[in-house]
Amino acid sequence: MPWSNQSGGGGGWKSGGGNGGGPWGQGPSGGGQPPDLEEMLKRGQDKVKQVMHGGGIPGPLLFLVAIVACAVIAWQAFFFRVNPDELGVVLRFGKFNATALPGLHFRWPFPIEEVRLPKVTRQNIIEIGARSTAGRTGTRGERAESLMLTGDENIVDIDFVVFWRIKDASQYLFNIQNPDTTVKEVAESAMREVVGQSKIQPILTQERQKTEQAVQALMQRTLDSYGAGIRVDQVQLQKVDPPAEVIDAFRDVQAARADKERLQNEASGYANKVVPEAHGEAERILQSAEGYRQQVVNDANGQTARFLQVYDEYKKAPDVTRKRMFLETMERVLGGADKIIIDSKGAQGVVPYLPLDKLPAKPRGEGGN
Repeated sequence: MPWSNQSGGGGGWKSGGGNGGGPWGQGPSGGGQPPDLEEMLKRGQDKVKQVMHGGGIPGPLLFLVAIVACAVIAWQAFFFRVNPDELGVVLRFGKFNATALPGLHFRWPFPIEEVRLPKVTRQNIIEIGARSTAGRTGTRGERAESLMLTGDENIVDIDFVVFWRIKDASQYLFNIQNPDTTVKEVAESAMREVVGQSKIQPILTQERQKTEQAVQALMQRTLDSYGAGIRVDQVQLQKVDPPAEVIDAFRDVQAARADKERLQNEASGYANKVVPEAHGEAERILQSAEGYRQQVVNDANGQTARFLQVYDEYKKAPDVTRKRMFLETMERVLGGADKIIIDSKGAQGVVPYLPLDKLPAKPRGEGGN
């Protein structure tokens, strides 16, 4: 039943009958009365009834509410804001019309114009071969993506990361449907092509950077051919290993190759030391032989020239020259002899010479005093 504000009868809360002061009993001391809840509710009902029966909201308040609502609708319909990391792409009737730089811009309401806001400065990251686990450290391997066949028919397990960003917003929005999936598949395809043309040993050691650059260049060419509007900033290899099933055997092979290279380097060092020494010794022998040849030839030429000079003199005076040659020859021959033979028939008046000081002394004790 509706509440009433009747003054008579003892049934009402306001009458004070019964408990002497409303539904909560006696009021506070000092003659004060609690708020009249029934009166407050009654006044609220009266105001609602006025509004419901055509009394309405006061005119100034209604006008203010209408102005605010129109301003909000106009703001949402005719203006849009582009954040610093975004680029506004304006579509008019679904067709690309213009781009908008960061700031506040005007537009026609939907469906005349529509605005899309791709984040063109944000660098996106795609992991291939391994996924970073959410809420914990480490990664989760994806062997279907990471196992690849090399050019020398070996299998290699590769995890890598691609860093990319939007280069052309209109191409990015309208030429590819799923950018993340497109970049991931292009990256995996490019890596498989580069690895398939390479041997496993260089990929594992000195050609990691070369592989990254080759994959990045191939990805960029492929995405440009799609008109994807994407720029590949970097391709970074995370892990390059043989498969886990054969990694121990592969390490043994690597150790054997290292020993082979070490022995080859030692042999090359020894050869680099010995071969120059042998070349130097051979050159020394050749130069000595050349010097000896020059000496012999010069001696022969000198003797020939001397003989020719003597012969020329001999032709001028044969008897005198012949006698002089005989005397010079006998002088050279007899000059070194320790015996002298004298012809007694032809040596008249030659006194024999006895060198007493050259006779050997007799040892003491042999005959005589």
